Amino acid sequence: MSNLSWIYNQTKDKTVALIRLAKWDKKERQAKFKSFNSIARTMSVHYQNILNYFDNRSTNASAESFNAKIGSTQKVVE
Repeated sequence: MSNLSWIYNQTKDKTVALIRLAKWDKKERQAKFKSFNSIARTMSVHYQNILNYFDNRSTNASAESFNAKIGSTQKVVE
């Protein structure tokens, strides 16, 4: 287990995902990369939603994309 993509591609169970993501987080914090602080905050705030991916292996990316298209269309109309 060396990176996030491996965790997402190889993990099927939500509990296992939580453990693997926690280990990944600990390893990255020990490396003390300044750019990691932003990622760590995002993951801490949204960890429940991130873990929900492992329930049915889907994201809300299509909904987010649709919302962005609506937003850009509204700007053009205004």
